[in-house]
Amino acid sequence: MEGYWCFLALLASALLLGFCSVVFALVWVLHYREGLAWDGGNAEFNWHPVLLITGFVFVQGIAIIVYRLPWTWKCSKFLMKLIHAGLNTIALVLAVIALVAVWDFHNAKSIPNMYSLHSWIGLTAVICYALQLVLGVAVFLLPFAPGSLRATLMPIHAYFGLLIFGTVIATALMGFTEKLIFALSSPGYKYRDSPPEAIFVNVLGVLILVFSAVVMWMATRPHWKRPQEPDLKISHRNGGTLDKEGSTMTDCSNAEKSDVEFNSEAARKRNLKLDEAGQRSTM
Repeated sequence: MEGYWCFLALLASALLLGFCSVVFALVWVLHYREGLAWDGGNAEFNWHPVLLITGFVFVQGIAIIVYRLPWTWKCSKFLMKLIHAGLNTIALVLAVIALVAVWDFHNAKSIPNMYSLHSWIGLTAVICYALQLVLGVAVFLLPFAPGSLRATLMPIHAYFGLLIFGTVIATALMGFTEKLIFALSSPGYKYRDSPPEAIFVNVLGVLILVFSAVVMWMATRPHWKRPQEPDLKISHRNGGTLDKEGSTMTDCSNAEKSDVEFNSEAARKRNLKLDEAGQRSTM
């Protein structure tokens, strides 16, 4: 892998930045706000930033670069697809719970829903993310889509994945600003006065912004891309085929490749013997 140590440094930075972002979110709601609860009050709203930063930012970012981890390249592609889909599913579930929390809080406080740009873009991002996940599972994980369709949709799938991730980061930054403007309204403790909470949350925003920049850089470097695996198909006597990529083998061995090579070599030897027998019979 070209630039292996640079990749490791960026990976460690991404993990550290993402972990610190989650910790900062928890400190924000536990120290500066009312904590966490599910009672229709401010503490229920606090689940919104915590779950979104944990799932929609941190977990989604790891899901984007999981294919780039070089020590997973010897694992079967199917296993990596399961991990990728699983991480994205976790992120989606946490995002949905976060939306339920803020909706429940607004209804309990008689606050209108879906009136701000933050809410418009945020809900759009969740819907697009859900569609991206469903279509990804249907096309790339389940063994029904033809290879030509997968090859056509792969660049589109990758592009929209990064687009949604970038949209989530922008929405989070808007949410931070909106929350601080509403919450810091006491005289001498307004957002414009830069109280400690405002500075703390601004640092949180910088953390997730840098985290997203590192993830996007790692995800767009062509020399860190998982090596291409050709669709290896094994012919059977009944005319059917078995696609290596769709195999249920999920271990990290090269057993499929070895079996194919062994069968191909055996078939070649049988053909040679048949040719020799045919030549002797015609002499």
